[in-house]
Amino acid sequence: MRLYLSSFRTGRHADRLLALADGRRTALVPNALDALPTDVRDSALRRDLDDLRETGLDVTVVDLREPDAVARLADYDLVWVRGGNVFVLRRVLADTGADDALRELLNQDAVTYGGYSAGACVLADDLSGLAQVDDPSAVAHPLTTGLGLLDRPFVPHVRSPGHPETRACDAVSAAYDAAGQPHWALRDGDVLLLDGDRTELLADGRRR
Repeated sequence: MRLYLSSFRTGRHADRLLALADGRRTALVPNALDALPTDVRDSALRRDLDDLRETGLDVTVVDLREPDAVARLADYDLVWVRGGNVFVLRRVLADTGADDALRELLNQDAVTYGGYSAGACVLADDLSGLAQVDDPSAVAHPLTTGLGLLDRPFVPHVRSPGHPETRACDAVSAAYDAAGQPHWALRDGDVLLLDGDRTELLADGRRR
């Protein structure tokens, strides 16, 4: 299983993303933005397209709600799932069957999964702590169980001045600390890499 999980956008280690993906065909999944107005969604997607193309990737937007979209994920080297509302994203993954499809592709090492913020958070087992950051009521029948591909919750934007969610994310991380709950706490720019049995947290430009 190959994962490139960033706190925000592509992070500081896009060279590692290219190496991990082992190919440039990229599906950009926008569905964490589904609850937002169209103009906001389109603007955010243009930024993501620019980021990924500047990295050297060949990018196609793949809306999971489109016919055959989930089946087409296997045609790509990298599936990049952007941020937004983690509960909106999780609902779409469940409704379309993309959650099971992605688990199978990753277990077969058929694709690399990359993403940031909600796109990374959704891989954990339990999403309930993130209700302090994202509104579960943005979607009918929200799910609080994630895909279970990470060994602990993922909390982005921690101690990241300038990001509008940093205080809320700091509070989530602090609550996990108080409860003795291990979790991945990333500042913007940081990246968590999983490649088979190897896990690396690339933080502040240093490997941990």
